[in-house]
This record gives sequence, structure tokens and C-alpha cells, in this order.
Amino acid sequence: MENPAYITLARQTALQRQMDVVANNIANASTTGFKREGTLFAEAVEYLAAGGSISMSSDTATFTDLSPGAIGETGDPLNVAITGDGMLGVIRGGETLYTRDGRFAINPEGELVLLTGDRVLDAGGAPLQIPPDAGHIAIARDGTVSAGGLPLGQLGLYAADAARLERVGDGLFRTAEQAPAVDRPQFAQGFLEAANVDPVSELVRMIEIQRAYERGQAILQAEHDRISEVTEIAGKSV
Repeated sequence: MENPAYITLARQTALQRQMDVVANNIANASTTGFKREGTLFAEAVEYLAAGGSISMSSDTATFTDLSPGAIGETGDPLNVAITGDGMLGVIRGGETLYTRDGRFAINPEGELVLLTGDRVLDAGGAPLQIPPDAGHIAIARDGTVSAGGLPLGQLGLYAADAARLERVGDGLFRTAEQAPAVDRPQFAQGFLEAANVDPVSELVRMIEIQRAYERGQAILQAEHDRISEVTEIAGKSV
């Protein structure tokens, strides 16, 4: 296989991975607090002894776009939107994870949890407890949770580094290092943050990727036909 085919195959593989990322973004366009993914590229250039060069690019990694999504009112007191930077901390199986999904519930043990059942952490990194006889739950702008006018704790908000985030599903992320607390947390009770995905832009990107992939397939087919023709001619001349 010659250089054009190698380069095209590498590009086709990268395009397939890009398509997977874009498709996942579109599938989660209506998921509360979802953060879109993008792809990062690197280019390698080889200079040929006979002159000229060959450039080959590859997608080296994905990144998480932490830009905010639109805030919409729900009126549910157990819905909370983060109106500034940072992510909520939760506990799953002894591991601290992070999310922008503020849909809460109270489990039978009296703990504030996500709809996935993961326990929500307070500002001190412990699960936030809600007494069984608690009345109306109020969540202040700074994340202070109270019931019947009595404070119960404060929601923890953490400054997770986008470059270190790893997706684990259900809108949750892990990071190798524990994220520090945000100095001035900002919340809005009765609101939720939508995904930061622009479906139209993602669909346009999907079409561009599909067309680029089709062009790559045409190049591979032309290279295959060329090699087959050369082989056939060479065989007849023997």
C-alpha cells in the first residue's frame, strides 16, 4: 500500500471517530446539563528525500466544552441550575464525580440525591442530609439549603478542570485530582440548565464529515483501481 492510501485510511479513521462524537452530541441535545464534546487534532509532516512532503493528521483526543447552556424555569423546588462556573459533586460507589445536572430527589435515608441515586455533596464534601420531617425545601443563591427556615447545609460547587474530565455516563465526570471548591457559588432554585449543544451546528458538522468521508472512499477506490491496473499490466508483460 502506498502513501496516498495510508494517508486516506488514517483520515477515514479520524472522520469515523468525529462522527461518533457529533452523533453523541446530537443524541444528548435535550439532556439536562449535558456538555458537548469536540475533537483535537495533531499533524505530522514527513519530508521526502526526493523532495516534497507528506502531511498526515489524526484526532488525538476529545475535549469537553464547559460553556453554559440555556437556563429554563421549571418551578420544581428540587431543581437547581448553576448560574456561574463550577460543577456539583456527588458520591457514587465511594468515588467523587461531578455534574451540571441539578435534578434532585430525597432518598429513603434522607439524603439529597440526583435522579440517578448518587448522593449530592455539601460544601464540606459530605452527603447533604434532609430530615424526614423537613417541610418546604429552599435553596438560596449561594447554595444554602434550608427547611422551615432552618439551614441544613450548603451545596458544594467545585471548579473542575475541563482538560482533566473523563465522562462516566449519566452526565457525570471523574477527574484524577479532587476539584477545589468554588469561592462564590451561584445557584437558581426552580431552574435547570439545558445542554450546551446547538443541534443545527452539529447537524451541519455531521454533513461535512459525511461528505469528507465519501471523498476519502472515492480516493481509496481510485487508488485500488490504479494498483489493480498496474498489476494487471505487469502480469501481462511477464
